[in-house]
Amino acid sequence: MNHDIKNTEQESQPHSAQGRRATISREDLITAALKLVGPHRSISTLSLREVAREAGIAPNSFYRHFRDMDELAIALIDQAGRSLRLIVGAARQRASVERSIIRTSVESFMEQLNTNEALLHILLREGSVGSPAFKQAVERELHFFEEELCTDLIRVGLAKNKPLFEPAIVAKGMTRLVFAMGTMALDLPRERHVEITEPTILMLRMMLTGSEKMAIDLPLR
Repeated sequence: MNHDIKNTEQESQPHSAQGRRATISREDLITAALKLVGPHRSISTLSLREVAREAGIAPNSFYRHFRDMDELAIALIDQAGRSLRLIVGAARQRASVERSIIRTSVESFMEQLNTNEALLHILLREGSVGSPAFKQAVERELHFFEEELCTDLIRVGLAKNKPLFEPAIVAKGMTRLVFAMGTMALDLPRERHVEITEPTILMLRMMLTGSEKMAIDLPLR
């Protein structure tokens, strides 16, 4: 990342002093960075000046909120994870008998590939091509996804009287599968996403059915 801020005043001439914001929050900088990333652009390609320009501040003001661009990037990954967990978690809560928890969750997840928020793009890109620090941040978010999914799987299993064998492992397998398939879908046009969505739903159902059967056939650990 470009952390160099020499000749700050000369290089920020495209934005006049009158055009800069007098105050800015940490969240404003995260929002500015979020606008600059996308399906084909990694956080690691952003420069400090670019984010400052998007936020409407002088580059030096950046340091009031973040130590460097890496710290901003990790904050962005954390926000992306939190926001996506809320979206997908809400979708799971809406699931009904007619519309399964698996289909509802996967379709909600895939829909995020086509939004302008770039939340899912961030997690998918940085989890595969990001720096070690970024990958670690994504891994932390995946762990949160797994914990929340495990809780919901146990809840649904009890409601259906179909407990799962090792629900934490099932949740981990499901989460990793969905994110892997999402990475594949990231480079496909929207009309071809069904090629990823339907096989993913089928594989998840196979995992869930297998766990339900194992809970009957094998003793609990």
